[in-house]
Amino acid sequence: MRAILIVRLGAMGDIVHALPIAAALRARFGDARIDWVVDERHRELLELVPVVDRRIVLQTKSASPWRRVKQLRGTLARESYDIAIDLQGLVKSAVVARLSGARRILGFTAPHLRERAARLLYTETRDPGQTAHVIEKNLTLASSLGADVSRIQFPLAVPDSAALEAIRDRCVTRGESSFAVLNPGAAWPNKRWPPDRFGAVAQWLRREHGLGSVVTWGPGDESMAESLVGTSAGAAELAPSTSVADLLAIVREAALVVSGDTGPVHLAAAVGTPIVGIYGPTDAARNGPWSDDDVTVSRFAACGCHHKRRCLIARWCLDDISVADVTAAIARRLGP
Repeated sequence: MRAILIVRLGAMGDIVHALPIAAALRARFGDARIDWVVDERHRELLELVPVVDRRIVLQTKSASPWRRVKQLRGTLARESYDIAIDLQGLVKSAVVARLSGARRILGFTAPHLRERAARLLYTETRDPGQTAHVIEKNLTLASSLGADVSRIQFPLAVPDSAALEAIRDRCVTRGESSFAVLNPGAAWPNKRWPPDRFGAVAQWLRREHGLGSVVTWGPGDESMAESLVGTSAGAAELAPSTSVADLLAIVREAALVVSGDTGPVHLAAAVGTPIVGIYGPTDAARNGPWSDDDVTVSRFAACGCHHKRRCLIARWCLDDISVADVTAAIARRLGP
């Protein structure tokens, strides 16, 4: 195998879930070139993945649809791939894999695709069977190429971070040896647990565990994060503005991360930080932390809007998760 192309365009958490296949393929094909096509919004994350040789960017924001396809086709035409692997299961991602010119286009069988028509663009498919977690699903494709998938590995290089240094300095000033990360934001509105409940959790963490909380935020989330800090009675503070590299460094050092189903919680899981996840419209068994030690508080079974970006019924499932539910989960995760 001389050259392999991975297609997983986004989003952050989904790319994190795809990293173990890159690690497995690198271990199996040590001399092969491994490239990855990624949405321009998520290139920064792949810059932290040393087993990938080249990040090929799909310009979904900065170019028109025709221009982005033309540019991508031109880039891929200069390469020579033995196999392209579509991990996303959309017609769009399957077209990208096809544009690679690879002799073999590998994807999942139709029942396991987000858009079944993508199957028409593959030369080979694999049935992942009854895999519980999306990471295991992804790894079935690596296994079919002879890779060892007995261990889940996340090939991430954690850089130095000025934002983390600022948080460390604040901890020293307060006389605290560590900190928790609270992440209230999420791309889907119905994944966002209320900021005031996060604020109450921050108060509990300081009172019961002596942990101050750092509130992480992304574009558009700052007002929500500020609201959390305002309801924490001084137990939480706003994180500095962070890049993806900063965020990775911060969550790796945290004593605990409490978050809904969104990118930061998946980064934390990848670097082994203790997690309490708060889940509603998405299934923690499929998309949650994969360590048996981590704890999720989930209302997925009762949710009437599975995998929908907005709540379509009057009763919002996350509203049923109380502060006591989350603090009890933290107590289980951190122990006495």
